[in-house]
Amino acid sequence: MSEIRYPIGMADSIAQQLLSQNKEWVADQVAGDPDYFTNLAKGQQPHTLWFGCADSRVPANVITKTMAGELFVHRNIANVLVHDDINMLSVLQYSVEVLKVEHIIVCGHYGCGGVSAAISNADLGLINKWLRFIKDVYSDHESDLRMMRSKEAIARRMVELNVMEGVHSLAKTSILQKAWAERGGPIIHGWVYDLADGILRDLEVDTENTDNLEEVFKFDLAE
Repeated sequence: MSEIRYPIGMADSIAQQLLSQNKEWVADQVAGDPDYFTNLAKGQQPHTLWFGCADSRVPANVITKTMAGELFVHRNIANVLVHDDINMLSVLQYSVEVLKVEHIIVCGHYGCGGVSAAISNADLGLINKWLRFIKDVYSDHESDLRMMRSKEAIARRMVELNVMEGVHSLAKTSILQKAWAERGGPIIHGWVYDLADGILRDLEVDTENTDNLEEVFKFDLAE
């Protein structure tokens, strides 16, 4: 990936433009609701935790038409969810145990550069280690993927498989298993966003218990 180099002064102008647009946004919010920021500052009660890709074209609040305070959001390259990511686990624990969200959405997107890079042989330096998790997903499904007719079809299917793996990975955590035992929620959903038409597609892999989990991953919470 090539580095974007702005002409001298342009980088500062972009930053100033963002600050200016912030003031316009504040004015718009207050015009619509004078108490908007007063109420927002009182605290948050999001109903949903969103695990998504860091891609700038997939802003969770925008594509779901939700307001500030409705979604608790964690994003990374290619929406990878693994058990040695303390950042992700901290977000999961806080949202489930403190905020008590009702839903968790794992959302990938077609045209994901991270997924495409993971199924290639490109050497991308440090990010190789992160994309390794997606390569493992590819390896698990390689025989089926090799039967597909095009690289595009493989990449689209890998986006879906990566989301499904994320849902399954979350179900393996003691954080969610304890929540399911104590309050019967939250529900995990697996979705894919299509950049070509803006539509979110439900992969229908909703999970709200350990019924479909391998026995070795089920915690004995009675002890």
